[in-house]
Formats: sequence, C-alpha cells, structure tokens
Amino acid sequence: MDSVVSLRDVRKSYRMGSENLLVLKGINLDIKRGEFISIMGPSGSGKSTLMNLIGLLDRPDSGRLVINERDTGTLNDVELSHLRGKEIGFIFQTFNLVARMTALKNVELPMIFQGKPQAYRSAIAKKYLEEVGLGDRLSHRPNELSGGQRQRVAIARSLVNDPSILLADEPTGNLDAKTGEEIMRLFVDLNKKGRTIVMVTHNPDVAQFSQRIIRLKDGAILEET
Repeated sequence: MDSVVSLRDVRKSYRMGSENLLVLKGINLDIKRGEFISIMGPSGSGKSTLMNLIGLLDRPDSGRLVINERDTGTLNDVELSHLRGKEIGFIFQTFNLVARMTALKNVELPMIFQGKPQAYRSAIAKKYLEEVGLGDRLSHRPNELSGGQRQRVAIARSLVNDPSILLADEPTGNLDAKTGEEIMRLFVDLNKKGRTIVMVTHNPDVAQFSQRIIRLKDGAILEET
C-alpha cells in the first residue's frame, strides 16, 4: 500500500504571549491508503494540531508534509485550499450542519465550492445520504433529526467530493454509547470500501474500531499499537 499522508520531522509551535510554545516536536508518520487509524493522547499532547496539519488547516513550521503525493510545502494558499477541498473530508464532534438547510442541501455544500452543477449535486448528495441510511430523511432539517442522524448527514457531506482522507474529530463525542457504536460501525464499513480514515478520540473503546492507534504525549509519538 502506498502512503496517502507522509510527515517527516514535522514541527509546529505557537506564540503564547512572549513565549514560543513547541506543540509538535519532529513527527514522523506514514498513513497508508485504505488505513483506519486513531490518534490518542491527553489534552495538550498535540493531537488537534496534528489533525489540523493533516487537514491542511495549518502549515508546519518545518519538516515535510505530503498529501496524496503532493508536497504541501510547495503550494500557495489558493493551491492549498483547492487541495483541501479535493482530498480531505471533515467530520466534527458538533456536526457543523447549517440549521436552515435540509439534509440534502447540507450534503450538497462542499460541491458548491467545487463548482459542480445543481443536478449533479442533488444526485450525488442523495446517493451518499442513502449510503449512510438516510434516504428517507432528505428533506429533514437538523432540528428534525437525532444526534446520530445528524452525524450521518455530516459523514455523507464529507464523502461527496470523493476525498482521499476522512478526518474525524471526536465523531462520537456528542452521542450516547449505542449511537456512537452505530456510527463507528459505519466508519468500519466505509473503511472496508477503501476509505482512509484518520480519527482523533480520547475514548479507548472508540479507538478499538481502528486498525492502528497512534499515541501522542508532549508533542511526540509515544507509541503505536
């Protein structure tokens, strides 16, 4: 399997007043195409920063980050934004759905930014809502859906541009245990279909659904299991 994400000696720091806080201290990591990995670690370990770098929401201070054979250090902000829209699908703990829009319209959103025509957007959104088990909820707004259904809408939305990587940030954090397990089984099904999934979680029961667990501590990889 080839790597869809490759980090070499990646470092990242932030200014905190007059201090420079080193958050990531030389991360080396390869994520293979079709892998399902979890990133774990205590608060302040650097897992959110690592997620933001892989999701192209931030740039490393030094080191090399390659996404799907593109060296991100050579790209300007416009190219980086285009690569993010094409290669990365985001799934958040808080769902991040637009309240006034139907499930169908929420799922169409990423395709609007990619300039896809209306008929295409509608057909693809419907296809992925059916794939996550919400074919009968197309015209429902978020407040008419349960937490688990909202997360399924968010997962459908993350899939519509056929990204190389799904990034899931605490995807079960706002769900009860039973619903959370249903969402994790959906991730396992997506992974079996070839989707690469990178998930940040603090929950070891959730992490057990993935194939590999990366544990961070103080900005460095402590172990892989």
